[in-house]
Amino acid sequence: MSVVVTGASGFIGSNLVHGLNTAGYTDLILVDEFETPAKQINLQGAVFTRKVHRDVFPDWFREAGAEVSFVFHLGARTDTAEFNFRVLDSLNLSYSKTIWEICTARGIPLIYASSAATYGKGEHGFSDEHALLPRLQPLNPYGLSKHLFDLYTTEQQNCPPFWCGVKFFNVYGPREQHKGRMASVVYHAIRQIRETGQVKLFKSHRPEYQDGEQLRDFIYIDDVIRALMHLFTHYRSGHIANGIYNLGTGRAQSFRQLATAVFQAMGKPVNIVFIPTPDDIRDKYQYFTEADMRKLHATGFEGPYLTLQEAAPLYLAQAGL
Repeated sequence: MSVVVTGASGFIGSNLVHGLNTAGYTDLILVDEFETPAKQINLQGAVFTRKVHRDVFPDWFREAGAEVSFVFHLGARTDTAEFNFRVLDSLNLSYSKTIWEICTARGIPLIYASSAATYGKGEHGFSDEHALLPRLQPLNPYGLSKHLFDLYTTEQQNCPPFWCGVKFFNVYGPREQHKGRMASVVYHAIRQIRETGQVKLFKSHRPEYQDGEQLRDFIYIDDVIRALMHLFTHYRSGHIANGIYNLGTGRAQSFRQLATAVFQAMGKPVNIVFIPTPDDIRDKYQYFTEADMRKLHATGFEGPYLTLQEAAPLYLAQAGL
């Protein structure tokens, strides 16, 4: 079975590649730009058939798609502070449409990455039912690019034989070191504690939230890979409908809880400093996210999911931090 993974040297993509290897899948076609030095470590030890640069992949896929059995499309520009929509349209929306069209034409199953950023402020809740999609208002161009593709997929009459979009909530874990500013708060907390003995968190700029009590649905990478492998290995069962699925834990935790969990995992005293949220993201900042997980659970995927308190020491051990 030949499986394509786009974004293969990125955070979720590289963890999926290793997860597929662990499950016995080695005929993998990895797609990415492969030139970022900080990402090259992510694929160390991985077993695969070939690498294809993302710029030439669409043409390669059109010509050689007959040998592909399944596509995980995880590659994207994920910078939430990217405000040039032309970049996001090219790398996220238009590129994804091309992959969708080829998968449809060749009858290839597809799982693609969406995002909880599509939910905006969460004023309409966090249900992954398709009827909610037209009401969502993402807060930044990245979220909009993901949202527009979700709308596109749910409006198509011609589709891959199986497809689902996975709305990732706040994912954290090993192999995210290359993401810089966009790496998880857990990663930054570990680094800050090592370097300074303290963690900087954003102040709240809304009166209903105290500093550090902003809430997010944090999900550990191991649980994300479990879910992706569930969809991949069970899609033929008939119990998984085409469509969009949330992937979080269904349990929001605060940034203060996050920082405290990391301090405890590292055996350090809690020392949190609050700083203003940067102006360029202040009015686009999500104060609460919590995935409604009923739809994915109905497919047979189950928890329990790792809490921050459980995952923080695991992260340190797995990443050798």
